[in-house]
Amino acid sequence: MVQLLLDAGALLGESPRWSAPEQLLYWVDIEGRTIHRTDPATGTDQVMRLDQQVGCVAPRAGGGLVVAMEDSCALIDAWDAAPRAFGPAALADKPEQRFNDGCVDAHGRLWVGSLTSDKAHPTAALYRLDPDGSLTEVFGGLTTSNGAAFSPDGRTFYHADTPTHAIRAFDVDPATGSLGEGRVFHQFPHGNGRPDGAAVDAEGCYWSALWDGWRVVRLSPAGELLQTVELPVQRPTMIAFGGADMQTAFVTSAGKNLTDEERLGQPHAGGVFAFQVAVPGLAQPMFAG
Repeated sequence: MVQLLLDAGALLGESPRWSAPEQLLYWVDIEGRTIHRTDPATGTDQVMRLDQQVGCVAPRAGGGLVVAMEDSCALIDAWDAAPRAFGPAALADKPEQRFNDGCVDAHGRLWVGSLTSDKAHPTAALYRLDPDGSLTEVFGGLTTSNGAAFSPDGRTFYHADTPTHAIRAFDVDPATGSLGEGRVFHQFPHGNGRPDGAAVDAEGCYWSALWDGWRVVRLSPAGELLQTVELPVQRPTMIAFGGADMQTAFVTSAGKNLTDEERLGQPHAGGVFAFQVAVPGLAQPMFAG
């Protein structure tokens, strides 16, 4: 049963990340320029305000956070500390782009993609930020990089370029972080939601939040649809697992660009939702930088 965890009213809620040591959920409102730290046990929500949009966030092994800002990545050493630049400003000369979805692999590297507002020219890309601050472009030709996640053994990387309605899977060399040729893992039909953010559970199943689809879905390691969870909002954006047993699913959502009539039908758009799952999620690695 889906429950409203936090009626946040986010414009573009995204990037939920569970901190097991703190038992807290981090997430961002990209267009609201905020990072949130939510305690599911009490409903308390702390808010950190930034001077630019933040695409994604992840806890660091040494404490604090790594964040992908509009044109570069940054480190935040403690809650409410100012972000400090980390790595090159890869998008500084690309005003039509900003960083978006990302995830950390088992070696503590942040895989983060960009999106472009120039939809006619797919020039966005997926990057890998290493703990030493080096940034490598993994592949380009994207419009909206999303859905980044790894299989339990770290040997398969999943990715979605949202407007294609497709999730792709890539073989990974875990040691080097290099990818093999991609293949279509699951193709969604057009007109019933597009794949946004994602997470993988302990059985290797891939959960995808479907923008404009009112639902999240669970796909088998072979890409077969196993489960659908309907949501009371049109634009779920990403799913993460947490809780003491890793069996609580958290889903962020977007409340922007809705008509008055649409908003009446989904008064909690922009909220954070939760439901229980039978199979625990994977504990997310922390950024090693």
